[in-house]
Amino acid sequence: QVQLMESGGGLVQPGGSLRLSCAASGSITSINAMAWYRQAPEKQRELVADVNSGGDTNYADSVKGRFTISRDNAKRTVYLQMNNLKPEDTAVYYCNVDRMGTQKGTLYDIWGQGTQVTVPS
Repeated sequence: QVQLMESGGGLVQPGGSLRLSCAASGSITSINAMAWYRQAPEKQRELVADVNSGGDTNYADSVKGRFTISRDNAKRTVYLQMNNLKPEDTAVYYCNVDRMGTQKGTLYDIWGQGTQVTVPS
């Protein structure tokens, strides 16, 4: 069974840092783009950052210069380094893979269970 498992969330004071990790496990043969999304209470889920299989990255304007996405293909893991955190960064952060090859076929739009990040005001 293929799954994405996030870790690294928590409570951090404004200006602090956190590093999120998301590891893919299962009978995986390939992973395309990997991304982090977030959803704050009573708001829609939004893209935070993504990185394609070639390493090209994309960021939401609200996190540019503060967050860095990276991936380790050998470990099938994507990271999100979050610096200078602000109260408005408080949300559940979700890992996403848009397309994944497995021994049983191709899977699309795979999500992790989410990890809470809280930055008090």
